[in-house]
Amino acid sequence: MTLSSPDKSGATSIEAIARNGGVLRRIAVRIPTYLSDIRENPAWLPMFVLARTMPARRMHWRGAKPVRVSQKAHDTMFAGVSRQDVVEALRSDGLFCGLALPTFIHEEIAAFARCTPCFGNFDRRLEFMPGDHAEAEKRFGRSLLSGHYFERILGCEAAVAIQNDPLLLDIAAHYLGGQAKLITTRVWWSFPTGQASDADKNRASLGKYHFDLDDWRMLKFFFYLAPVDEGTGPH
Repeated sequence: MTLSSPDKSGATSIEAIARNGGVLRRIAVRIPTYLSDIRENPAWLPMFVLARTMPARRMHWRGAKPVRVSQKAHDTMFAGVSRQDVVEALRSDGLFCGLALPTFIHEEIAAFARCTPCFGNFDRRLEFMPGDHAEAEKRFGRSLLSGHYFERILGCEAAVAIQNDPLLLDIAAHYLGGQAKLITTRVWWSFPTGQASDADKNRASLGKYHFDLDDWRMLKFFFYLAPVDEGTGPH
């Protein structure tokens, strides 16, 4: 069996195996990751296996808890957005495109991101300023496709305001059920770069169609902080 696109370390990447390897090979190469997830959360395994099937997902949806009426949903930064319209669109289409950040919130987060060191490719050892991306690639001797802030973003008041916005929380509760809870808030850069290994592309979720499977039921809110078009990596 011949596998293409090894990464720079000489080891065949998970992405290359996913494209060219057999079923057993694809499973085997992911076993360490699976075991780590199971140790962290034993309930992950049945979710990971069964949540891929519509019958199991429909059964799990039936366990959604009733939603308490929110008295604060109107105190939102997203003026003019109807929770009912958003939830109906999510249930019928799987997405809603009418949420836009207020200018002052957008500018505050963008300024924070420009002035705060990030971590390349999800690796805390690869710390650099976003404006020094090209120099950082030379310094670390590798391509840097993304720059993440991890828990540092919680130091940005505007980002925290979004994650605590009453309307977003109300939308999540009415779509997912009363047990909906916030898992994480992330801000990251996607950088243009030269040659990159398939492993790094896979880690950054670039160049391939995919869907996230983090839980039985999940909802993500995405906001762009820089202009994005068809040629600059739309999510």
